[in-house]
Parts: sequence; C-alpha cells; structure tokens
Amino acid sequence: MREYETMYILDPGLDEEAVTGLVDKFKALVEERGGEVKEIDRWGKRKLAYPIKHQKEGYYVVMNFSTDPDTAREMDRVLKITAGVLRYIIIRKDK
Repeated sequence: MREYETMYILDPGLDEEAVTGLVDKFKALVEERGGEVKEIDRWGKRKLAYPIKHQKEGYYVVMNFSTDPDTAREMDRVLKITAGVLRYIIIRKDK
C-alpha cells in the first residue's frame, strides 16, 4: 500500500448535499478497493488564482489515503469524468 494525497476543486454552485455526495463517492471508491482513507479536509469555498471553466471560486477538498497503484489510477479516471469537478491532482507521498 502506498500513501497518496489528492486535492480536488468542486464547482461552487453545488449545494452542500451534492458536495457531500461527491466527497463520499471518492471516499467509498478507495475503501471498496481495500484502501484506507486517513483524513478528509474540507477547505470550503476559496477564490481561484485564475478562472477555471468560467468559475472564479471553487470548493476545495484534500484527502489523504493509502491504497494500491491500481486504485489511484481508477481514482484519476473517476475524477476526470465526474461532473462538478473543476480540477484535481493526485500525488504519491514520499516515505
């Protein structure tokens, strides 16, 4: 199992229920494949440095988890196709 961190920015127009649904969806993706979510840090709405998809704000979420590389690739694929995700990055933490 490897340690990963992902930060994703959600559309600020989503209501709280939709945001919670997306956060739970990404958490469940890791846990269903045998991974462990260590921490989810919701930063909330913040101003973006530059407009992304005509948005000037975004809802930031940081998730730390440990899993195998296949799950990290699946997380990348799911984040890429999920409506409501403006930007994301997944990094592997060094030991």
